[in-house]
Amino acid sequence: MKPSLTFPVLLTRFFSQRLIQQRQASPHTISSYRDTFRLLLQFAKVRLGKEPSRLTWDDIDATLIGAFLDDLQERRGIGARSRNLRLTAIRSFFGYAAYELPERSDQIQRVLAIPAKRCTHKQVHYLSRQEIDALLAAPDRSTWSGRRDHAWMLLAVQTGLRLSELTGLTREETHLGAGAYVHVLGKGRKERCTPLTEATATVLKAWLREPVHGQSRILFPNRHGGRLSNDGIQYLLAQHVATASEACPSLHSKRVSPHVLRHTAAMELLQAGNDPTVIALWLGHESVETTRIYLEADLAMKQKILAKTTPHEGCPGVYKPDDPLLAFLKGL
Repeated sequence: MKPSLTFPVLLTRFFSQRLIQQRQASPHTISSYRDTFRLLLQFAKVRLGKEPSRLTWDDIDATLIGAFLDDLQERRGIGARSRNLRLTAIRSFFGYAAYELPERSDQIQRVLAIPAKRCTHKQVHYLSRQEIDALLAAPDRSTWSGRRDHAWMLLAVQTGLRLSELTGLTREETHLGAGAYVHVLGKGRKERCTPLTEATATVLKAWLREPVHGQSRILFPNRHGGRLSNDGIQYLLAQHVATASEACPSLHSKRVSPHVLRHTAAMELLQAGNDPTVIALWLGHESVETTRIYLEADLAMKQKILAKTTPHEGCPGVYKPDDPLLAFLKGL
C-alpha cells in the first residue's frame, strides 16, 4: 500500500474529490455520508481506543463495521431503513477504495458483502384536514418565530417539499408575482418549480416583508439568520403538534414529522383526483412507482372502489360452544 493512501487520507479524498468534484453530489447526500462516517469514527474510537486520524485500514474491517451497524440499531434504536442508509454510504466509500487500493481487495469485498437488512414497508401516515387546520393555528403569530413557523408549515403541507428543500429555500427562489411558485433543487440534483395557492402566496408575501435577520438570504432562517437545522425543524414541529393536540385530540396518537407533511400534501393531491404520474412530478420522485404508496394508503379511495363492486353472498354460521372438557384442553 502506498504510504500516502492511509485510511484518513483516502476518506478525505473520497469527500473532496469523489463526491464533491467528480460526482457533484447534492448537499443532502454529502451531509448524510458525513454523518455516517462521523458516527463510525466515534464508534471506532470507543471500541479501539484510537483517535480517528490514527486509524489504519486493518482497523476498519467488516467485523468493526458490522458491530457499528448493530450498535446503531441496539443502542440508538434506528430502524432497518436507516441502518441500510448508513451501509450505503460505507459501501460507496469502499467501492471507491477498491479502485485505489487493489491490494486490499479481499478486505474491501468482505465489507461490500455485508447484507442490507430487510425492512417492512409500512403504510404512510398523513394528516386529515382538521388536523392540518389545528397545526397551522398552533404557532403564536404575534411573534416573529410564530409567523415564520406558520409560513413554513403552510408551505410544506401545500407543496410537499422535502425537509432539505424547505430549509435551503432562499428568497430569490420564491416567486410571488402572477403564477406564484417556488423553485428548488431537489434529490438527484433535479430542479423543479412548484406552484403556490393564493393563500400560501399571501402568507409568504407578508413574511417577506419581515425584517431580515443577519445577512442570509434563507427564506426561513433561525434567529441568527442562518439555515434552520433538521433537528431544529423537528423540535419546532413537535412543539406545535403538542399545542395543536389540545384542540385536535387525534394528533395525540400520531407521530408527526416533516415527512408526514410531505405525505399529507401528496394525499390531498391524490384525493382531489390527480393522476399518480402528475403527483410524482409534483413531489420530484425519480419514478412513478414511488407514488404508489399513496394509493395503498388511501382507505377512502378503496372504500369507493368496494362500493362499485357486487358483494358476494355470505351466510353467517351459528356459534356452538365446545364441550367443557375439550374447551379446557384447548385452552392449555
